Parts: sequence; structure tokens; C-alpha cells
Amino acid sequence: MENGDHQFQESKAKYDCLLFDLDDTLYPFSSGLSGHVTKNIQEYMLEKLGIQKDKVPELCVSLYKIYGTTMAGLKAIGYDFDYDDFHGFVHGRLPYNLLKPDPVLRGILLSLPFRKIVFTNSDEAHANRVLHRLGLEDCFERIISFETLNSSKSSNINSSHNKDGSEYEQSSSGIFDFYEYICRPNADIVLPKTPVVCKPFADAFEKVFNMTDIDPQRTLFFDDSIRNIKTGKSLGLHTVLVGTSLRTTGVDHALESIHNMKEAFPELWEAVDKSKSVKYSRKVAIETSVIA
Repeated sequence: MENGDHQFQESKAKYDCLLFDLDDTLYPFSSGLSGHVTKNIQEYMLEKLGIQKDKVPELCVSLYKIYGTTMAGLKAIGYDFDYDDFHGFVHGRLPYNLLKPDPVLRGILLSLPFRKIVFTNSDEAHANRVLHRLGLEDCFERIISFETLNSSKSSNINSSHNKDGSEYEQSSSGIFDFYEYICRPNADIVLPKTPVVCKPFADAFEKVFNMTDIDPQRTLFFDDSIRNIKTGKSLGLHTVLVGTSLRTTGVDHALESIHNMKEAFPELWEAVDKSKSVKYSRKVAIETSVIA
């Protein structure tokens, strides 16, 4: 191996891709937008699905915890609704003016010549609005959204899974009695599967890896959800929990704010500088040899 090639190998960055969650990651939870999302979801459950008012808050939270998103959980337990109608109701009425342009984050992202991809459970229209409000719409190679991972129309599937992971066919129809599960969490109750592909489940991550040709071993994954982080870690991603400085199991790094990237990962910028230095050295060597 020639000396220049050896230097080039040494200058190669540890990471070649940065994978970002959107909501409460690229902007802080303190913006208040998430509270409006929850409010709109609960209103949808009450007004569009006719769920009993006193059951809505607990059902909303419990389905989110188990299925990754409340919508995925509602589909799993048997509610039939149009994805676009749900997203339009929940995100279409959000006060996006709560989000302000973030020139600091924009500068950070544009200073890094690595692949940068957004991976969100939200719909594409919402992702585009958020990025536009933050002034980050041209900072990413691609947005992986709900539509990317799911077909526009999807009927509920009938297969379910036991706690041991085995599958069987449901013989009953209608709405699954999720409250029985809530009241008896340790009972051997079968939970229906969701037709929605989304975080924190491994199939969503693997689908993203395949469609974007991401090498998880060389990717930094930023997310505010510990469940998403743990799944990412189990699949080989280098994980960064955003919104807290406290590290827990499955978390490689923890940042109070996405703005702390430069302090937390100086090696990203060092790799860029080394790469520029090697390219310059090789250029000088070539020019010198030509003159000689």
C-alpha cells in the first residue's frame, strides 16, 4: 500500500451516516408542539372513533407505549380509519409557529459532509413543515416517513402474537378489549399485531437500512425515545439519546440538546479536517512528481 493510501485509510471517519429522528429531537420538547399532537390524537379518538371520553387518555398513552405510536395501536386493536385522515386531523391543525428557524443547528449539519437522513414515524407533510420552520429543509439527503414505510391504504391484519412471540390467527372480529390487558398486564393475553411499520420495532429499522444502504456499524442514530434507541443499539447503530444528559442501558451517548453535537463528537470535525489534509498532501505529491 502506498503511503498516501495508508494516510487516507487512517483519515477515514468512524461514521459515514447520521440518522435523525424528527420530533423532540431536531427541536426541543420544550417547544410545546408535542402537547398539541397528543391533544389532537385524543380528540380524534373521541370525535372520529367514538371512544369513551374517560378511557381516551389512558388508551392513548398505553397504545403508544406498546405499539410505538397511538395510531399503530388503534389499528392493531381493530379501529378502521384512513391514515391520511388521521394525519390531517392530528398534524394539519398544529401551531407550527411554535417552531423557529435554527441557524445554529443548520450550521452544524451543513459543516458535516456525511450522509444525513431523517427517520420519523410521522407523515411526510408534517416532516416537511417542521424542517421548513426550522430552516433545515435542504440539510438532509432523504426523509424516511410514515409513507415511506407503509402503503397508503392498509387493512387490519388478523394474525396476533403471544408473549413468547409465537403467532396464531384471531378467530374473533371487532375491537380487541385492550382494557382487559391493561387491567391484567401479567395475564397470558394475546395482543393483536399492528399492520403499521414504525419505530421502535426492528422491521422498521431494517427496512430503512435496506432502502438507504446504511451500514448501522458506521451510523450515529439520534432519537429522544429510549425504546427507539434500544432497538437501534440492538441492531448495531451507535446511539445518541437526545433531551437528557443521563445515559442508561443501550445508550452510547446522551445529549441535553442536539446543539451539543459538536462538543460530544469532535471526532466528526477532526475526520473532516484530516480528510482535507490528506487530499491536499496527495495533490501536492502528485504535482511535485509531475514537475520532477
